[in-house]
Amino acid sequence: MGFESLPEGCIATILSRTTPLDTCILSLVSRTFYSASESDAVWASFLPSDYVSIFFRSVSHSSFLSTSPSPSNKSIYITLSQSPIIIDHATKSFQLERKSGKKCYMLGARALAIVWGDTPNYWNWKTLPDSRFPEVAELLDVCWLEIRGVINTTSLSPNTHYAAYFVFKMIDPEGFLRYPVELALEISGGQSTTKKVCLDPNIDGRSVTSRLQGLQRPNMKSNGWLEIEIGEFFNSGLEDDEVQMSVLETKGGNWKNGLVIEGIEVRPKEAN
Repeated sequence: MGFESLPEGCIATILSRTTPLDTCILSLVSRTFYSASESDAVWASFLPSDYVSIFFRSVSHSSFLSTSPSPSNKSIYITLSQSPIIIDHATKSFQLERKSGKKCYMLGARALAIVWGDTPNYWNWKTLPDSRFPEVAELLDVCWLEIRGVINTTSLSPNTHYAAYFVFKMIDPEGFLRYPVELALEISGGQSTTKKVCLDPNIDGRSVTSRLQGLQRPNMKSNGWLEIEIGEFFNSGLEDDEVQMSVLETKGGNWKNGLVIEGIEVRPKEAN
């Protein structure tokens, strides 16, 4: 007996134990599979248990659930996965990874602890049209670069391999070609990683110190921002831990400028 002969309710139960991507693919098998794939129960299984509270943390989406007629669970999933939702007074963003339904967060520059960040001589808060946030932080001049962010593992999807990425731009940068920047990720209770990188993506043909040769450099995202991986970790979902992430250059003593910070993004690590 083939799957197509099963009752629609049984097929819906099977689909709810797969992934959003698998469900969309299997919806092409037959009309029965398609009907089952549209079930509210199937898409409810892909939504995080706290999705209602996430909507109410967003000014622009807080009324979405109260529209008439009420949105289907599939439309809720699509809304959460098609683009980031800005939450927590426009300091963070939330999104579901479209294929898997795993949670993704970005801590915007305003959600980060930036040493001297409120000193106008050192940092400037400005608006950029290609940023998801209303404000980004522009480095004017500092010799002590220290940026820190924290997220709790209970906010993330369980049983998921995550990575944290520093998202930024370089606009006529100076002072980043002499000393590497240190990226670190630490989970309260044990796991930690530290590495040295070069944040300037355009060092080819420029005079750099031997300290920077061979170091990892950032990648260009499709939206024009640069990103570089800070570190990765596995979230079992069994512990209530803090993930602490940092971007540091405090040893060289040289003045730096031209760095524009959008934030730190924590998202599922792609399988190799």
